[in-house]
Amino acid sequence: MNTLTINNLSKIYPNGVEALQDINLTITNGMFGLLGANGAGKSSLMRTIAALQKPSEGTIEFNATNISTFPQEIRKHLGYLPQEFGVYPKISAQKLLEHLAILKGIINKKERKIQVEALLQQTNLYQHRKKAVHTFSGGMKQRFGIAQALLANPQLIIVDEPTAGLDPEERHRFLNLLSEIGQNVIVLLSTHIVEDVQELCTQIAILAEGKIIAKGHPPSLIQTLSDRVWSKIIPKEQLAEYTNKHQVISTRLVAGETQIRVLSDTLPSPDFKRVHAGLEDYYFAQMHHHHLLKNE
Repeated sequence: MNTLTINNLSKIYPNGVEALQDINLTITNGMFGLLGANGAGKSSLMRTIAALQKPSEGTIEFNATNISTFPQEIRKHLGYLPQEFGVYPKISAQKLLEHLAILKGIINKKERKIQVEALLQQTNLYQHRKKAVHTFSGGMKQRFGIAQALLANPQLIIVDEPTAGLDPEERHRFLNLLSEIGQNVIVLLSTHIVEDVQELCTQIAILAEGKIIAKGHPPSLIQTLSDRVWSKIIPKEQLAEYTNKHQVISTRLVAGETQIRVLSDTLPSPDFKRVHAGLEDYYFAQMHHHHLLKNE
């Protein structure tokens, strides 16, 4: 069992931006979802865990080894798929994976060939192995990104906003692949898309403005909203009025009309309907609470 322990972690950049504030998390094998809006600090946390930058305060330990003191200890066990993977050279997927495998220390030619071919099969890219990666679709590039992240059998895999820009079919295929991988290692999935973590992650944390504002097991978190979420279709011009009267946690367009979801222990008014709460409702409720506290 692998364990990643983050204690009192903060990161302040030279320009004074406080990207992370007092982060505390303990993560073990399985898929862990880090959920937050763009700019919440997710990428800063991923980069710090990956030993690409040092924290300003606090510690990160992987299997009881401090990675600030011994960064190589995490690097040799790490697979990393960053948000921007960079420009691909004009060589085949197989040759590029073999080159990356050498960089990761897989020197034995036979061992390297077996692992590269197995990863191409696992990521459903074997039939495309002779094509140049720069010609791949967005989903294929992401699957190639996972293939390179899995080289050398890492025990900690970080994926940062992996489904952004993927069509629904590619996204589904990619998330299923991550789920399979996450059975025996830690997979840290950073995203702003609630659906990405709802069905796959056994534990999640919500990050807002560099702070963890909630964490736990998704069904348990959702249970806290049981019988407390209500919905109503309203004219768009009445949104401000309802927002003043009720705790509106989200709005969306449904067939051209505005649907609001309200958090309340009792029926807000007779024309509201109780709805089944989901992780998205929990996320919006936490963000709403965070902004209320901030503005007090």
